[in-house]
Amino acid sequence: MASATATTTFNIEKIRKDFPILDRKINGYPLVYFDNAATSQTPKQVIDAIVDYYSNYNANIHRGVHSLSQEATDAYEQARIKIQKHFNIPNAYQTLFTAGTTHGINMVASGYASILKEGDEVLVSALEHHSNIVPWQMLCEKTGAKLKVIPMLETGTLDMEAFDTLLSDKLKVVFVNHVSNALGTINPIAEIITKAHQKGAVVLVDGAQAAPHIKADVQALDVDFYVVSAHKICGPTGVGVLYGKEDLLKLLPPYQGGGEMIDQVTFEKTTYAGLPHKFEAGTPNICGGIAFGAALDYMNEIGFDAIAKYEHQLLEYATSKLQEIEGLRIYGESKDKTAVVSFNINGIHPYDMGTILDKLGIAVRTGHHCAQPIMDFYKIPGTVRASFSFYNTFEEIDTFVAAVIRAKEMLSLF
Repeated sequence: MASATATTTFNIEKIRKDFPILDRKINGYPLVYFDNAATSQTPKQVIDAIVDYYSNYNANIHRGVHSLSQEATDAYEQARIKIQKHFNIPNAYQTLFTAGTTHGINMVASGYASILKEGDEVLVSALEHHSNIVPWQMLCEKTGAKLKVIPMLETGTLDMEAFDTLLSDKLKVVFVNHVSNALGTINPIAEIITKAHQKGAVVLVDGAQAAPHIKADVQALDVDFYVVSAHKICGPTGVGVLYGKEDLLKLLPPYQGGGEMIDQVTFEKTTYAGLPHKFEAGTPNICGGIAFGAALDYMNEIGFDAIAKYEHQLLEYATSKLQEIEGLRIYGESKDKTAVVSFNINGIHPYDMGTILDKLGIAVRTGHHCAQPIMDFYKIPGTVRASFSFYNTFEEIDTFVAAVIRAKEMLSLF
């Protein structure tokens, strides 16, 4: 990119005014927030929705006949419908509120503990976050199923030829992320889903990193399970959604017992409620669910096509600028990736780089990013990860690159 003045179809100055935290200063410097892959920032429209709930209609849902309970129930269920429509989920009752992506994955893993048997095979990719590895390892320990791994290539992409060789009649479930949190790689999930289905296997896709950038259509993908977290999509922490095909959700046993998930309870026997309540025991994060809907309203008003186009420009600009720095290596070179740049500089530990960048007001993530197998593949302790969102600017990237150069010079003295 020739300059830092690329145009976009939306007003970046107006958008930035929606995010109060962007006015903060860190150590006397204007905040440059490039840790969006860990959690996105929250616009005032979502903050207002949270304040409105607690100020005006805070009450438990589904159980009360009084006005506040009815208002809260209506707002919560309207948010479920917003999420259903956003991901093109067939029915609202297939949209299960969770505490986040990790919770959703564990719900499915727990359910399959009663379905898988010794000798069955489950398949994960080498690009997974720990939350999409550990539950399946635990599942295999319980059931005797065998865990196999789709290997990765030096480019940070999956070895799809190797994937083909791993497909067998013993394969029951495939778990893969839509986008790698550590590298930004967009995985070919449509191909993975199609080929897995040909072997009779079901597929769970971790959509946490894709959701801020890609408007996934679960019906077009024909995916069996899809999980996301609100805090990656300008929403609050502690809330997410699990989508599942109706027959599979009916097949799985409840994840937790308690209130709301029951039909009839006696000391002799309990029967369970239908979807989605079968999987939503106890009082949920009511405000979080409502705010999740508000966050999707906000992002859809901007438009995901416009967001993707602008973020790709940010990615290209940052990549080109960073590549000019001597000794810097970028990990993850897929042609299809989201706005994430993971890198190291020869002789400099990523933690040291991140610490100095913080002193200069720049928030990046350092370490293994809960993806230790990726770091082991590259034989590194971790990376510096800069992840961009639609409220970031080219000027911020210039500030960031200058800070990386300054930190490199400082650390080279030691």
